[in-house]
Amino acid sequence: MASNRKRWLIALLAVALGAGGYFAWQKLKGDNLPPGFASGNGRIEAVEIDIATKAPGRIRDILAREGDLVSVGQVLAQMDTVQLEAQYRQAQAQLRRATIGIDTAKSLVTQREAEKKTATAVIAQRSAELDAADRKLQRSEQLIRTNAVSQQVLDDDRAAANGARAAVAAAEAQLAASEAAISAAGAQVVDAEAAVEAAKAAIESIKADITDSTLRAPRDGRVQFRVAQPGEVLTAGGRVLNLVDLSEVYMTFFLPTAQAGRVAIGSEVRLVLDAAPQWVIPAKATFVANVAQFTPKTVETEEERQKLMFRIRAHIPPELLRRHIEQVKTGLPGRAFIRLDPNAEWPARLTEHLVK
Repeated sequence: MASNRKRWLIALLAVALGAGGYFAWQKLKGDNLPPGFASGNGRIEAVEIDIATKAPGRIRDILAREGDLVSVGQVLAQMDTVQLEAQYRQAQAQLRRATIGIDTAKSLVTQREAEKKTATAVIAQRSAELDAADRKLQRSEQLIRTNAVSQQVLDDDRAAANGARAAVAAAEAQLAASEAAISAAGAQVVDAEAAVEAAKAAIESIKADITDSTLRAPRDGRVQFRVAQPGEVLTAGGRVLNLVDLSEVYMTFFLPTAQAGRVAIGSEVRLVLDAAPQWVIPAKATFVANVAQFTPKTVETEEERQKLMFRIRAHIPPELLRRHIEQVKTGLPGRAFIRLDPNAEWPARLTEHLVK
């Protein structure tokens, strides 16, 4: 019997404490705040991230379910990569072919340079023959005056000199052709080297696409929606999952002009959620809109200007979120209390049961 009475007393005490917290919360929900404070209704929000495909393709597998907590870098889904892997092998074959092409082009350059040396030697030989023919022709022209040689000999020497001169011209043309061939072979080397670089770039691009086919969590968070299913074919940018970043959670609320004008960035904020009014969550004001979010139809008097409402955003500290990551949820409505005067003392209700 004593044990039963003890359990009943504990239960009655819990009810009394809960009722006390509820009535204190109801009191704060009104406008009975001490001077230096303001409040507004809001809703817990977080940064949403779409886990989407970079390139079109078929979903092979999804490894995360709605509601799962995921960490940065965790694999969430895998796209089919059969076609990409085939393209990767093809690019590797093209790289090997292009690499061989460089060796072939360089061999051709060596061959053309050898031909140039041969043409240079031929020019030297033909020039020597031309010099000998010219000398012989000169002697024949001198001897013809004294009839020491016949006209036939002179004609033969003149023909030989002209032939030697033509041979020199032909050898010089061959040298020019060899130089042009060397330039063409050098261009082939450059083209082959460019083909190698293009093949390497193609391999890197395909490897990047294969890597991007593994969809990973960019941040710690919770899976909110599963948008697609395995086997579906998505276009580029097709959404697979929707992730909520639980490291950046905040409440957005609104204050009228007179109060919003006194809000400083970094001002202390206390959040009380409708679902858990017994707990007070600390936060900091991180954003104050520079324009009114909604206004009366006309703004002609000072009284109407006071009706302008400005958006305020209060962020919950990331370290606090990490400690209570399992309890963090978005979409919960509640009320934000902000301290406008840094010297004002927080009401007791907003200092008790402060989440740490």
